[in-house]
Amino acid sequence: MTFILASASPRRLQLLEQIGRKPDLVAPCDIDETPLKEETPRELAGRLAVAKAKAAAAAHPGALILAADTVVGAGRRILDKTEDEKRARRILALLSGRRHRVYGGIAVVAPSGKLTARIVMTQVMFKRLGDAEVEAYLQSGEWRGKAGAYGIQGHAGAFVPWINGSYTNIVGLCVHTADKLLSAAAVPLNALR
Repeated sequence: MTFILASASPRRLQLLEQIGRKPDLVAPCDIDETPLKEETPRELAGRLAVAKAKAAAAAHPGALILAADTVVGAGRRILDKTEDEKRARRILALLSGRRHRVYGGIAVVAPSGKLTARIVMTQVMFKRLGDAEVEAYLQSGEWRGKAGAYGIQGHAGAFVPWINGSYTNIVGLCVHTADKLLSAAAVPLNALR
């Protein structure tokens, strides 16, 4: 049996390896990640994880597939992956001194074709950020390609006085939920390298 991670995220791969669930193949799926009209951050995370899992399962029938997506939300507002410094600055200003939520959609397709999905939510509190902190963080470049314009596993960890929920969900994959879903797909840990 082949275990496939349907994600290009190096953080997801590292998190899976940490819990002894190393995929045989990393095969990201190219899907349209544009939010639907009126779609909430929670709905988007779930929909994208399922769409990636289905696309990977179609390309690799009979494999065990794990797909995931992370969406940062401030209320109903979706704070997508950021490549533009001006947008990153606006997002950091929005998050400064307030709570937001990180939604992790996780979908597993068993070798039988059965799909199971979950959404994990973690609340995150940002301290009030000073101008110098924002500028230093922008100069670091860590925000590039990150949902919500930050990576908690880097310098932005100093911005977060508390979280409520899974830390690994913020990084990119709730390993507890992923492990549970993989186990439920009737695949013992020792069957995976």
